[in-house]
Amino acid sequence: MVNSVLADNSPSSLKIGQVALSAGLPVRTVRYYESIGLLAPTVERAESSYRLFDPAVLGRLAFIRRCQSLGLSLEEIREILQVHDQGALPCQEIRDHLQKKLQEIEQRIADLQTLKGQIQSLLSAWHIPEQSLAESTVICPILKL
Repeated sequence: MVNSVLADNSPSSLKIGQVALSAGLPVRTVRYYESIGLLAPTVERAESSYRLFDPAVLGRLAFIRRCQSLGLSLEEIREILQVHDQGALPCQEIRDHLQKKLQEIEQRIADLQTLKGQIQSLLSAWHIPEQSLAESTVICPILKL
């Protein structure tokens, strides 16, 4: 954890630009993550009011990116990090979130398969009726419910 008061040139602290560059993120993203509390135990303000980060922030940012790549939201990631910050391993919390995410993905796949079938049915029976636009109030009779 970062000391409560860090010197601006402390070798054990990183400025936001260094963190962003090392993590491969825009400075704006690092600021945002800090503002929503994802980086809380790894950042402090120096006397000059610069944000100073403990080098451990890089591992935390890598963890956040990995969780996002698995489809977890920032709110879900915050919940996981809170468990970690309280001194516990968040592995069960992560498992629970990933199981829920898998169920959501399976439901989306099923919904997409249903949609695919509907579109295939429409296309296989596609024919344009012989009706003038002036005679109909329906935009496209093929898509009429």
